[in-house]
Formats: sequence, structure tokens, C-alpha cells
Amino acid sequence: MRFFALLASPHPPVVAGLFCVTLGLASPALLAAASGQQAPINIEADRMVSQENQNSVIFSGKVVAKQGAMTIRTDSMTAYYSDMPKGSDKAVGQLDRIVCQNNVQIMQDDWLGTGKRLDYYAKTRKAVLSGDAKAWNGPNMVSGQTITYYMNEKRSVVERAPGKQGRVRVVIRPDGSK
Repeated sequence: MRFFALLASPHPPVVAGLFCVTLGLASPALLAAASGQQAPINIEADRMVSQENQNSVIFSGKVVAKQGAMTIRTDSMTAYYSDMPKGSDKAVGQLDRIVCQNNVQIMQDDWLGTGKRLDYYAKTRKAVLSGDAKAWNGPNMVSGQTITYYMNEKRSVVERAPGKQGRVRVVIRPDGSK
């Protein structure tokens, strides 16, 4: 199955990159994982559907994806990959993007990100947590409609929903109190 070869490809770790979605609140362990450590990725779900004609694999029902100490929980996760150029001796395409939908939770140690959707774009290494997005690092929190993290630039943008009331919110507790 092409998907499993995709997970083993030398592409930067996907799950590790997804965990860096935050306003610079990512722990050093997260950043180290995103920079190239290749721990195995374990995915469990109630169902998996491989759609080779559509270059995608869908995991649904209580999806749990783990890589090292990092965990993603969601109702649905779809991995999209590109075809390899004709004549290539590789049996797998490159990861293009991952979409997690509904009840998204991203966790490692005392870091937690939540939202309704997570989009990860492998080529640009951009992760977008959206739908009442929130991220906590211990007692510190940032929230908005979307949290976008540009991994190559180590830059994040938190935005409110366009045309709606509400604002971006950050709570920083210098003394670590709750």
C-alpha cells in the first residue's frame, strides 16, 4: 500500500510538524522533532480507506496519530500525496498535505492545541489550526479563529474570523500560576 511507504519516506516528519502550530509556544522538543528526527508514526482509527486514484488515504473514527511523545486526536484525518514523475523508481509519492477535521487535539508534554480543523501543507511547511483555535503551553494560552504557523520562518499568525466580533486573545502567566 502506497500510504505506508509514504510514511517511511525521507520527507520531514509530518506529525511532528503538525505539533508546532502555535504562537512560538512550541517546546524545544517539538522544534527538534520538526527539524528531522524520524520516529515511527503510529495511526489508529476505526476505519482506513486508501484511494489511490485520488492520491489520498482517509482515517476516520476516533483517529489517534502518534510520533514519539506527540499525539493528534481527531474524528477524521486525510493524507493527500502527489504522484511520482513517470519513470521514477520510487513506489510512493510525496506527501502534499494532511487535513484533520472535527475535534482536533494536538498534544505533547504540557503543550496542547485544539480546533475544528487542521491543515498541514508539506511543501511550504505551513500548518493552519482553525475553528475556534486555541493553544496552551502550560498555563499560557493564545486563541483566535485561526492559528497559522510557518515552520520554515518560525513565524505564526493568529487571526479572528473576518467580519465577526471577537478578538485574538493571549494569556501569559509570568509566574506560571493558573
